Amino acid sequence: MEQLQFVALIQAYTGVGIGLMIGLGAAGACIGVGIMCSRFLEGAARQPELMPQLQAKVFLLLGLIDASFIIGLGIAMLFAFGNPLLGAIKG
Repeated sequence: MEQLQFVALIQAYTGVGIGLMIGLGAAGACIGVGIMCSRFLEGAARQPELMPQLQAKVFLLLGLIDASFIIGLGIAMLFAFGNPLLGAIKG
């Protein structure tokens, strides 16, 4: 019964960790994109002639911010479907 309790604890803590990874990653990405796009609009309003250069940089950074969230999502899915922590329990 003790081994079953360890498995249940690992799965419970893994679920909490997955929720935090996905939730905080999504919140951070959304906040980062929002701040960056607001600064882009401010910069474009102040100097419209620089808008094409700023737009290219904004799209590059949008991809990088979203990529960091997708990497975190991939790691969360690794723990959700193939939890390497369960292999630590010897039975």
